[in-house]
Amino acid sequence: MNSPVLLPTPPQDEAELLQRAQQLAGQTFAALAAQLSLPVPADLRRDKGWVGMLIEQHLGASAGSKAEQDFAHLGIELKTIPVDALGKPLETTFVCVAPLTGNSGVTWETSHVRHKLARVLWIPIEGDRALPLADRRVGSPLLWQPSEEEDQQLREDWEELMDMIVLGQVERITARHGAWLQIRPKAANSKALTEAIGERGEPIMTLPRGFYLKKSFTGPLLARHFLL
Repeated sequence: MNSPVLLPTPPQDEAELLQRAQQLAGQTFAALAAQLSLPVPADLRRDKGWVGMLIEQHLGASAGSKAEQDFAHLGIELKTIPVDALGKPLETTFVCVAPLTGNSGVTWETSHVRHKLARVLWIPIEGDRALPLADRRVGSPLLWQPSEEEDQQLREDWEELMDMIVLGQVERITARHGAWLQIRPKAANSKALTEAIGERGEPIMTLPRGFYLKKSFTGPLLARHFLL
């Protein structure tokens, strides 16, 4: 009978978190999964969150599916980001669910988006679909927090998008709105509807939305720090 695998406890401080993240760099998903006695799925079509869960468990993240940061006691959010062979992001990065009602009095300073992006531990991962999932590797970590300029641009995007939601224009929002931050539908299927505000202030039902960082933001961010 196999003894249960002991998962890492939450890191005591930022230095320990970074050390753990650096120890993952260069390792394959198969090796990391084996260390936790986890099976590797054939692909991610039915297991979209599997890679994030694998990294979270190795690093000792505690938030799980809760709305707080992954390392709330350190004020740090974890984001895995699939990249191609040149280190360029392959997809946008989910930040958090977009609130479609009850937004009176919410400001950028108190927003969930800003809280989630206050400090982010970025972990690039190989995302080339030609590579078997088990053989893909983890990249070097990057601990980032927004500069004043980055915070200002993210604020402008957030305010533009939130104004549209509050004014009942949620159905008009497209992925083109926002320079770095966008809002897109986020739902398992087209039947998963939620309440929002219509153009005449009436309640309507619509698909849930999420805030995402565009590749036009994460691409240059990775390039600057990794000198790509």
